[in-house]
Amino acid sequence: MKLRILVIEDDLSLGHFMQTVLEANGYQVITAQNGKLGYALITSYCPDAVILDLGLPDMDGMQLISQLREWSEIPVIVVSGRTRERDKVEALDAGADDYITKPFGTAELMARLRTALRHTGRGGSAKTSSTGGLLRVGGLTVDQERHIVAVDGEEVHLTQNEYKIVLLLARYAGRVLTYDFMKRELWGPMATDGNQILRVHMANIRRKIEKNPAEPQYIFTEIGVGYRMAETD
Repeated sequence: MKLRILVIEDDLSLGHFMQTVLEANGYQVITAQNGKLGYALITSYCPDAVILDLGLPDMDGMQLISQLREWSEIPVIVVSGRTRERDKVEALDAGADDYITKPFGTAELMARLRTALRHTGRGGSAKTSSTGGLLRVGGLTVDQERHIVAVDGEEVHLTQNEYKIVLLLARYAGRVLTYDFMKRELWGPMATDGNQILRVHMANIRRKIEKNPAEPQYIFTEIGVGYRMAETD
């Protein structure tokens, strides 16, 4: 399963260049040429990261960052021709994870993207054992860079949605995540399918990762509230 990156850039040649570089490095890429479409794609696809130009034809990129940060911590890397320190500080204060000034090299873009993706686990439980791109909760391992989940060293084959659910819970191991929080993080603020879709995915996940789904070791249901991943010992 490839990580999905959204590129919001109104310069078609630069947008195509970034798409080519990202796809050559194994990412799935979707693109938008304005802020309105970009935000719609974020809420529809919940990409793993956003690469954002600030000078969009219909809005300032700062506005999009502020709107996104009201409900999600999806990493945002700003790529902009604005070189003033004040612009960089404002973007980072608004919630951007990194800021690259144009022109930039492909190696720098890829390195900063990898760093931003690794840092998406910030805010999770300090008791979650993390090494590089790995999250460990007991015998459960989530490899964020390779998009692989394993239990006791054996790879578990999950769908993209199942993987995202396990990854989200692992990042906040030990904390109860409400149904509404999980739906917003996974499918955006417009998710309206109630809690049933989460329950269906969770039943499938438990069949794959738990020795006995009726007595789970890793993911627990907090009745009427949400789900919780076990803490590490």
